[in-house]
Amino acid sequence: MNGRGTDGLVVGIGVAACAACCAGPVLGFLAATGMFTVAGVAAIGAVGLLVLVPAALWWIRRSVRRRRRRRPCAAPEEPVPVEVTARP
Repeated sequence: MNGRGTDGLVVGIGVAACAACCAGPVLGFLAATGMFTVAGVAAIGAVGLLVLVPAALWWIRRSVRRRRRRRPCAAPEEPVPVEVTARP
């Protein structure tokens, strides 16, 4: 070897060694991040359901009670006089 092109070879071997050595931890970090993302989405969804379901049940019960309380208007027993006036 006369020294030409050895710098590229050294850099290439260094990149390959770095990729081989660090691939496991990098992939592990990405997997852990993904798992926490899935767990976070599931937790937020569960909290949303815990808030939404009681609120929906309260709203339904409230509307049912309103319908029960309403009574139809009773017709008056005797005629009610109505005065019709002409507009000027």
